[in-house]
Amino acid sequence: MDHSSAAYLGAGIAAIGMGAAAIGVGLIFGNFLSGALRNPSAADSQFGRAFIGAALAEGLGIFAFLVAILLLFVVK
Repeated sequence: MDHSSAAYLGAGIAAIGMGAAAIGVGLIFGNFLSGALRNPSAADSQFGRAFIGAALAEGLGIFAFLVAILLLFVVK
């Protein structure tokens, strides 16, 4: 396997992290909505925690995107 093929393969594997981050954000807000519908009085206190969890999940997705871009264009 030559070097460019390995870079494309590694970038594709790193891109899986972006999809996993999207699934994670969907799960966070889906579970928040489910809990908010069951107990509306507690929804206000948990809304900030949902955003913190979503920000952390998105940060990992952006990091996976950065690794994929670095593998494609920088590492030669």
